[in-house]
Amino acid sequence: MNIPQALSILLVDDDSQFTAVMSRAFQRRGYDVSIANNSAEALAAIAQQHFQRAIVDLKIAKESGLQLIPQLIAAQADIAIVMLTGYSSIVTAVEAVKLGALNYLCKPANLEDILKAFGDSEDPADIPEQPHSIDRLEWEHIQKVLHENNNNVSATARALNMHRRTLQRKLQKKPVKR
Repeated sequence: MNIPQALSILLVDDDSQFTAVMSRAFQRRGYDVSIANNSAEALAAIAQQHFQRAIVDLKIAKESGLQLIPQLIAAQADIAIVMLTGYSSIVTAVEAVKLGALNYLCKPANLEDILKAFGDSEDPADIPEQPHSIDRLEWEHIQKVLHENNNNVSATARALNMHRRTLQRKLQKKPVKR
């Protein structure tokens, strides 16, 4: 794979182990990598250096990566952003793309998946399609209806024709894997 010489990439994630692994992988591919552990560090880095790419986590400690996307684009209009998350839902994917993200990937995503999401691989259409499980589809539907009801659990339970306590138990669980 031939990439333009020394593309700069900004990794924005509070998981130091993830950023260390991704940083090494991108550096082996010839990328110049900078790491930010929160929004303030990301904005400081983008003020100091021009980046062609950014990988932004949806949840950065107590911050939302969604709020960072427009700030990064405002600082550098030509930056390509891929959002990564371990808590994916259709609602957040649509929101990320509306805010300017190029793509949205679920963790664990490997280097090849990320390169394909940026279009830096030889076959960008080859992003693996992994069907969601029924449990995962239920969780995403609940998140969508909850978002439509402004996070009102009682209204969401009524809309889903579900007992409120049952809905609360489902919401307390982490999202199910694909």
